[in-house]
Amino acid sequence: MPNFERSLSLPLPPQDLFHWHERSGAFERLCPPWDPVEVIHSDGHIRDGSQVKLKVKGPLGIPLSLEVTHQNYREGESFQDCQVRGPFKSWVHTHSMKATADPDQSQLIDSIDYELPLGVIGQLGGGAMVRKRLDQLFHYRHQVMRHDIALHQRAPHQKLHVAISGSSGLIGRALSALLTTGGHQVTRLTRSPAEGARVWATPESVPPLDDVDVVIHLAGENVAQRWSSAARQRILESRTLRTQALAKALATARDRGVTKPQTLISASGIGYYGYTGLGDDAIDEQAPLGEGFLAEVCRQWEEATAPARDAGVRVVNARIGVVLSPLGGALEKLALPFSLGLGGPVGHGRQWMSWISIHDVVGALYECMTQPALSGPVNLSSPHPVTNAEFVKTLGRVLARPTIIPAPAFALKALFGKMANETILASQRVTPAKLQQSGYPFMHQTLEEALSFELGKVKI
Repeated sequence: MPNFERSLSLPLPPQDLFHWHERSGAFERLCPPWDPVEVIHSDGHIRDGSQVKLKVKGPLGIPLSLEVTHQNYREGESFQDCQVRGPFKSWVHTHSMKATADPDQSQLIDSIDYELPLGVIGQLGGGAMVRKRLDQLFHYRHQVMRHDIALHQRAPHQKLHVAISGSSGLIGRALSALLTTGGHQVTRLTRSPAEGARVWATPESVPPLDDVDVVIHLAGENVAQRWSSAARQRILESRTLRTQALAKALATARDRGVTKPQTLISASGIGYYGYTGLGDDAIDEQAPLGEGFLAEVCRQWEEATAPARDAGVRVVNARIGVVLSPLGGALEKLALPFSLGLGGPVGHGRQWMSWISIHDVVGALYECMTQPALSGPVNLSSPHPVTNAEFVKTLGRVLARPTIIPAPAFALKALFGKMANETILASQRVTPAKLQQSGYPFMHQTLEEALSFELGKVKI
């Protein structure tokens, strides 16, 4: 029976590392975006007999059912995932946490005994593919775990109650999992009733937050649509009305003598700097307001937080760049055409693109949450922005595909109107000066690192 094993040294005692695996969000943090898994049912723990039912991607992208049961639970030491039903003839994954000579260190050992269907024929036909997929999977899992634990250890004594709006979105889901694995309590703010959530149905109906330490406000209408008059109104009001109501509610709580929440992190965007930016000059948080619809939206969005700031709440306006994830945003839309060799530069290709990986955007939000010196506008973008031509060339290299089919500016403007000018064709060379001053440890320093990691194309 084939065996696959990978190990990782981590700066945690074995007991703490074991608890990391037990917490809500661990499964989500360890599932790579290039190999999405849908949870159909979970008993919510890893003790003996608990079950998980999943939908996974099989060969040629065909969805398959996978049922797993947990067994051999040894608290602080190890547990196993065993396939009950699924694509393998058999599969047993043993997670072991071993003590080292240093009591504050441990070694994580992932060992998998598996057998493919059809015996020798199955091994000859699919053995190499399975090994390659496992290599990518465990490289991903171990890098995420290493970075997450490093983030948690930057604020080791803080266990906070965090309320998140927009928790079902791309960023909100990843952030919630990062927080819960770190031992923080997460409460979702939703528009309709949901288990474990507080309802925020209309802008004015802000739910009680007196027991919450931090509010992270991410909700807002998607800007990736043709900007009719109605769409512009929705985009603006979805950001300003709720933000203003939330900020006023926090200010009112201060008037009543309530000291929580202590921090409000409200999403914004690098659109604040305008769609032409400052040419080739680097833009940090001190740069002035730019021109355009998105700049005006960001201005009003950030100004809506003023009541909370004036009342003594620490307010962070998180100006988020282009988030890279195959599960949403620009990369999701580009992955298929580029994989088919249909990608190429957009417009003249010289416009600057200020990107950030999904892991670093949630890591940066965590930094903003736990580092009290951060306040006001904070750029959430990579220290190394690239031109569109560089982005296209790098994505093609990661996918091993040509990138010779351009997308002319006039065609994009005809399709998307002014939205194309301020998003697809926009040029902003943004630098995360405040995050760098804070010492935030970026997981991905280069675009190629980020794309390879997010798309499962790391060279191992």
